[in-house]
Amino acid sequence: MSDDSHRSVVWAPWRMQYIKEPREDGCIFCNRIERNDDRNDLILFRGEHGFIIMNLYPYNNGHLMAAPNRHLGNIDDLTDDESGELFSLVQLSVRMLKNTMNPDGFNIGVNMGTVAGAGVADHIHVHIVPRWMGDTNFMPVVGEVKVISEHILATYDSLLNSLNSLLKEQS
Repeated sequence: MSDDSHRSVVWAPWRMQYIKEPREDGCIFCNRIERNDDRNDLILFRGEHGFIIMNLYPYNNGHLMAAPNRHLGNIDDLTDDESGELFSLVQLSVRMLKNTMNPDGFNIGVNMGTVAGAGVADHIHVHIVPRWMGDTNFMPVVGEVKVISEHILATYDSLLNSLNSLLKEQS
């Protein structure tokens, strides 16, 4: 019999929704841009060719994604306008996160194809993950657990306020 006395219990009741809910039909990105419920869908910004959305299951607090409106799985299928706006959305995301969360750095990347780790392989998207010195602690190493320090809608509201300020400055 193994000794489990060294193990900890992490209370995460919000995970039960993810476990129990049926998987949605279609593309999660396309489904969200077709609806008009941006706060519940965690969409922070809609552009002409793309949008910024929060990751519902983030690697870190403030994990954003920028994606084209058009459903396509390969970065080389983007038009020049789509790729230009997509990179502008990445830059806007970085500015928004800097203003709101003051990260020490970022992981920014694209996982293209299932073998490359893409959770949604048929709709290309760019991950923008804020990072802080010391943000990796014993939890992921020992317990395979990631700690997110703020409720996702509180983060959404903070980021949206920052975005609105940035957009006012630009106009």
